[in-house]
Amino acid sequence: MAISQDSAIFCRQIIAKNPAVDFKSRFSRSPVSPIRFCFNVEKFKGSDKFKIGVMAGVEVVGAKSAASLSPSSNLGLDVVTDREPREKGFLGLRKTKLVCTIGPACCSEEDLERLALGGMNVARFNMGHNTREWHREVIRKVKRLNEEKGFCVSVMIDTEGSQLEVDHGEPSSVKAEEGSIWYFTSKKFRGCRPFIVQANCEGFSEGVRLGDELVVDGGMASFKILDKIGEALRCKCTDPGLLLPRAKVSFWRDGRLVEKNYELPTLSVKDWFDIDFGISEGVDMIALSFVNDADAVNQLKNYLSSTSSKSIRVLAKIESSKSLQKLEEIVEASDGIMVARRDLGVEIPLEHIPALQQKITQVCRQLNKPVIIASELLESMIEYPTPTRAEVADVSEAVRQFADALMLSGESAIGSFGQKALSVLHTTSSRMELWSREKNQHNGLHQRQLGLSLAEKIAEQICNCAVEMANNLSVQAIFVYTRQGHMASLLSRNRPCPPIVAFTNDASTRMALNLQWGVMPFLVDLSDDAEADISTTIDLMKTKGMVKEGDAVLVVSDVIPSSQSNVSFSDKLFQSKVIPSCATADVIQSIQVKNIA
Repeated sequence: MAISQDSAIFCRQIIAKNPAVDFKSRFSRSPVSPIRFCFNVEKFKGSDKFKIGVMAGVEVVGAKSAASLSPSSNLGLDVVTDREPREKGFLGLRKTKLVCTIGPACCSEEDLERLALGGMNVARFNMGHNTREWHREVIRKVKRLNEEKGFCVSVMIDTEGSQLEVDHGEPSSVKAEEGSIWYFTSKKFRGCRPFIVQANCEGFSEGVRLGDELVVDGGMASFKILDKIGEALRCKCTDPGLLLPRAKVSFWRDGRLVEKNYELPTLSVKDWFDIDFGISEGVDMIALSFVNDADAVNQLKNYLSSTSSKSIRVLAKIESSKSLQKLEEIVEASDGIMVARRDLGVEIPLEHIPALQQKITQVCRQLNKPVIIASELLESMIEYPTPTRAEVADVSEAVRQFADALMLSGESAIGSFGQKALSVLHTTSSRMELWSREKNQHNGLHQRQLGLSLAEKIAEQICNCAVEMANNLSVQAIFVYTRQGHMASLLSRNRPCPPIVAFTNDASTRMALNLQWGVMPFLVDLSDDAEADISTTIDLMKTKGMVKEGDAVLVVSDVIPSSQSNVSFSDKLFQSKVIPSCATADVIQSIQVKNIA
């Protein structure tokens, strides 16, 4: 990066008195040379503590003429990100991502396109509903939207999972009146029988005592257990309410959950068929239901790595009391987390849900994993065109906690006002993000150091410093050039004020970044010349009107030349260039501030 003699900007501690940094032979400030830091990894070894800072150069960048650009140059813009930055400016963009569950109410191509235009980043398909043929048809509609109409909507399937459910056999809900007597049994039968409910698991009543409470769907209806007849339970309705098809049940004693004496597998036989279906259809993410520990996550990730030719991310759903006991190990093993509040509320007292949501969100941010807040965000909009004020406050709180994404479930899948519900999420998120920016709330969480190796520590420090600089200098955007998406995720973890524009040449990485807070992923052709990539993309963005004269952007990169393919994966996560004159262990990283001329 070329800079003038007096245009270098230094962060506060560049590198404090460390012999591993050779300033005389490794640092250049000539008008035609890029700013360089060369870190000798060998000299750092054995040192547990080191200080690292970043030097940035300011460069005035002018647009090349259209004729000077490569004919194959392409920003890989989608319809929404091509329009919104020009209309609202980068700082006016929504950063919280939006996930919509696709169901019968929104499965036509016209409905899907309206959702995509309304801000849907991820289309979620619940494999517990509808047939695989239906899912195949609608998933291909989403992919056609991406390919033919220029959208960038990721596809997620959600496994059904193994859980204790009961079913009364009716296609719709059944009302349980106060004082009525019901039988819950694991005996199999077809059709429906009055006041008899079938459980999907043998031994479901083990460990249950007379006088215990059977709670349906976290409180939709409650029953007192009067008698045990074999494996059947004779119960009296104490809190009248609706019994939905395939309702979830839990047992309570003296205000505490009765632990189950049987263990259901996280992945059922059906789930494995659904996973193979997802692989064949080229989905981008799989959400794993009822995860109790990291083993199931690792099992699925190993299966995907050996079976799928594309990179599919695995998200774990937190929806049981057991998952909370091993929360950190589940988060570390996963590529992301979904907080399934409805099912979690079946096993956890309702008053505990808000604090647990905040805890899970913070753990995910500390461990650099995206988190989706799901279930009942705008539940009333399944039937009504406007939400309750309490629901809007709930959405705002999730945004204030800096959750990566919000998810519509029944609101979009079966509701009459799915597009209006999506609009509520969009406008509420944008307004809350503006409030947070005005109140300077973005730097309130102390970041845990994740890296163990020097390479990983440098990557984290670079991103921490880059976000601090971007906020202090009020740049319009942070540009990051990434193949794996790791550096973009580290920037996102710091929740900067300006959006993060991620340029990648990997389609799977682009789709995964659709779930990261504040990241706008663009698919581009990246070369071995990082400086050329930076100049070309900035020129193209200026040509499209996304940046203009006088704008300032901050640039970081984790792209290395393909000739360095023998470098370890951890090194690939932070290297931006290898200085030819340095030893192979010497790598650099820089932050550049570009002023658009």
